[in-house]
Amino acid sequence: MEDAARFYSSLKDASSLSSAGRIDAFVYHLTEQQGAPSAGVKDVEQCFRDCHLAVPGSVAAHLSKGVKSKPPKFIKVAGGGYRLERHAKEGVQARLGAETTVVDIPRDFRKLLDELPDGARKDFLREALDCFGVHAYRAAIVMVWLLTLDHLFELILKSHSTAFNAVLAANTDKRIKITSVSIRDDFGEIPESKFIEFCRSAGIITNDVRKILDQKLGTRNSAAHPSGVVFSRAKVVDFIEDLIENVIKKYPVLS
Repeated sequence: MEDAARFYSSLKDASSLSSAGRIDAFVYHLTEQQGAPSAGVKDVEQCFRDCHLAVPGSVAAHLSKGVKSKPPKFIKVAGGGYRLERHAKEGVQARLGAETTVVDIPRDFRKLLDELPDGARKDFLREALDCFGVHAYRAAIVMVWLLTLDHLFELILKSHSTAFNAVLAANTDKRIKITSVSIRDDFGEIPESKFIEFCRSAGIITNDVRKILDQKLGTRNSAAHPSGVVFSRAKVVDFIEDLIENVIKKYPVLS
């Protein structure tokens, strides 16, 4: 209930929206923010109730008609339910107002933030999610990548320095001059791709996690430099979820 109400309150001039406009907005909320694969008639009607709005009798007709309109407003999803067509989605996004940095962050992301202990790392993630909330996707990618590396640095220094340093001392890559790490700044002497390789060789991460980090490093590289690469919301959600769930939460730093 709270999520739908907060979303509705973030819409500019929400009171001026027609019933059709509100239906469109709630389909956006359910699919883009709540992560549902599609929105059904009952789901949309429940959003009206959650916001203490009169439920229009035209929800089903509006959704069905929107699939056939020109241009189409909705896309019918296999198995039932609807999603907004791209340009209709952009129309709703344009109405998101001052609360965008909160409202346009998926609920699962806000939950992840709540699970982190208070401190610099949590504050950093909050800023990264603020970037995501205003669709500054490149910035969100770069910040979450840096947060992940910082987490691994602390993990190694607290729990795995002996194993990591043994691998580092045996390194034959002439680009790397350092033979051991004892403080965070030492990791700056190691290229990120090699750092990931060393973490795997030292048994700090699994091979599956190594593959995730290698893939995400490629994404980070694309985001960190001017390019024609377009980062969709779904791609950034995958990037953030993968790193938080499979690295930060999978390998907690013990106090």
